[in-house]
Amino acid sequence: MDEALKKEADRLFEAALESSGARDPRDFYRKSLRELREANPGGYDRAVSHFQDVLVPSIASGESNPLWAWREYGRLIAEVTTQGRMVAIDETGRSQPFHSDAPMDRLVVQLPDARGGRAILVSLPPTPTSAQRATYELLVTGKHRLPGST
Repeated sequence: MDEALKKEADRLFEAALESSGARDPRDFYRKSLRELREANPGGYDRAVSHFQDVLVPSIASGESNPLWAWREYGRLIAEVTTQGRMVAIDETGRSQPFHSDAPMDRLVVQLPDARGGRAILVSLPPTPTSAQRATYELLVTGKHRLPGST
């Protein structure tokens, strides 16, 4: 991968994070990729190819909004991790099918088709509402009680 291209993509993404207050998902996605490499080498290869051939060049060239491009990358990782349906959770806790143009204030998760499986986090809004935090705690972490509740 062209190092200058990667540095420009990183610079544009970091500027977008700073101006929007959005969360940086890169560490989370790296952890997901490490797990994916063991569980699904073909899915891992697909995700790495997308990173190198689509994500970085589209951000560095200014073709893609860095925040949206990274969220789409998270969507791809979730889809190659498990079959399911992608949903966006609004500020009230209501879900709807995820569309690429969903506002960035949505909690986005992949709900697995397999019974008993946990949802896979795709993206958190900059400031999750209490309904979004509760949804995250229940579907992603599996907690049935909110912190501080008895």
